[in-house]
Amino acid sequence: MIKSWIEAIRLRTLPVSIAGVIAGTGCAMMSGSFKVLPALLCIVFAILAQIASNFGNEYYDFKNGVDRKGRDGFRRGVTEGEISPEAMKRVTFATLALATIVGCAMFIYGPWWLVIVGTLIMLAALAYSAGPYPLSHHGLGDLAVIIFFGVVPVTFTCYLQTGTWECINIALPTSVAVGLLAANVLVVNNYRDMEDDACVGKHTTVVIFGRKFMSIAYLLSGIAGMVVMTPVWLRLPLWLLLIPATYLLLHLRTWTVLCKAQGAELNPLLGRTAINLLLFALMFLAACIGSSSLTEIPTDICHL
Repeated sequence: MIKSWIEAIRLRTLPVSIAGVIAGTGCAMMSGSFKVLPALLCIVFAILAQIASNFGNEYYDFKNGVDRKGRDGFRRGVTEGEISPEAMKRVTFATLALATIVGCAMFIYGPWWLVIVGTLIMLAALAYSAGPYPLSHHGLGDLAVIIFFGVVPVTFTCYLQTGTWECINIALPTSVAVGLLAANVLVVNNYRDMEDDACVGKHTTVVIFGRKFMSIAYLLSGIAGMVVMTPVWLRLPLWLLLIPATYLLLHLRTWTVLCKAQGAELNPLLGRTAINLLLFALMFLAACIGSSSLTEIPTDICHL
């Protein structure tokens, strides 16, 4: 039972939500600001929101009849009969409630209208698989990932730490890049499940455009992510172009595997794609720390 719940969390994909917050913190540092508690709150909120979305995906896909036993993807406890649908539904909304509590704590560092952003994130976590028009069933999952794992976490993490939108010229291209890299995790997932999804009428982008097209899209997304950050790279020392170069080497390696692997062989690649994104975010953060105008990290809790 415990193993089934751990599998439902989908640990291999969690680096995606963490990476957005790390990249947003890097943007804040480039703008001369860093606050520990907002950064930590953003990480916890992002992880809880993603876990809730993963739980909801398992529950609603089972409810809508788009899952089957013995699938090539990661095992799903509800479909396999190891977790009751009612239990998964309760835990989904309990996780969303925890995320809401963490989100409310962010009001200490931001204006009241952040509640609107938080509400949209909560709705998106469910709308990915639930409702009359599930995003993941109509080729909109990739766009949702770019927005809610890239644009939103990077820009708002930066905003909470700087208290201003003056950093948007750094945060926006970074957020788009993170979103594009995050979307590749979903591409691998849907690439693996194309036949299963097609049989149940789940129209992912891979079902719509085919594996060959989406394998090229996977490659180009990684390249585009590095290119779109050109305004940011120009702010850093030239030698730090090693960061996009290193990412692209890792990306090309995973892409070659994507073009050859099939079925369950793609499961490790999904985790590697997520880890590549996390490594990129960590390298970016390290570069921002090194180039930041900060002379010291604040230690007074009142300034955190």
